[in-house]
Amino acid sequence: MAKSSKSEKSDRRQVIEEIRRKQKGAEKRQGMAIVGVCVLVAALIVGAAAWNPITTAIQKARYADTPVDEIGAKASVCGEITEKKANGAQEHVPTGQQVDYTDAPPAFGAHWNEAGVAPTPISERFYTADSRPELEALIHNSEHGYTILWYDETAADDSSEIARIKAIAASMDASDTNQRLKFKAVPWTAADVKETGKKFPKGQHIALTHWRVDRDTQEQYGAWQYCSEVSGAALKAFMDKYPFTDAPEPYAY
Repeated sequence: MAKSSKSEKSDRRQVIEEIRRKQKGAEKRQGMAIVGVCVLVAALIVGAAAWNPITTAIQKARYADTPVDEIGAKASVCGEITEKKANGAQEHVPTGQQVDYTDAPPAFGAHWNEAGVAPTPISERFYTADSRPELEALIHNSEHGYTILWYDETAADDSSEIARIKAIAASMDASDTNQRLKFKAVPWTAADVKETGKKFPKGQHIALTHWRVDRDTQEQYGAWQYCSEVSGAALKAFMDKYPFTDAPEPYAY
């Protein structure tokens, strides 16, 4: 077999080097493409996470200075108010102990009693799933005359609905010059459904609750009204019907 000449070897080396150069270039371009895709995916994830809060804030601003009864749908989106006999006034259980509430959501019952924990402060009027106190703390607020607007996960995923709920909560806070507008908006979460085994009625995503006492008979009652969507008009009518003064302990905060 004939030996390769120096020029042939040099040519082969140049070809090999050119192939390697092209391979490195292709690998570099592929790496940059992968990085670009990763950056795009990350941007989309961050953008999606930020979109709802931004949209909600913009939509909430639309309701600035709007009376509560003009926020959201008409009262007709809500069903009839129902009541049932209640119990649990001044029935305290140790903080951390869970209570077996049978309603979705509960309006009354045994509850925690610990300063700064239960009841929760009146200044905190809107909660998300991440910030919401335990049911046992919120029921102490009910005992003190609070009306609670509960929203399920369907409403929680709707930025327009959350904007309306936040606007209502902000309006209550801004209008409450004497700490008598006892109101909270709180989520009814998947964990609550799992814990209680209870969901809102089909097609209903908002619930209003209140705990009252009949001063003539001293009987306690829980009150509920379910709505397919947020209605400030229904909320105002509900709070007019059930003022904080009819609660078991109305003058405690």
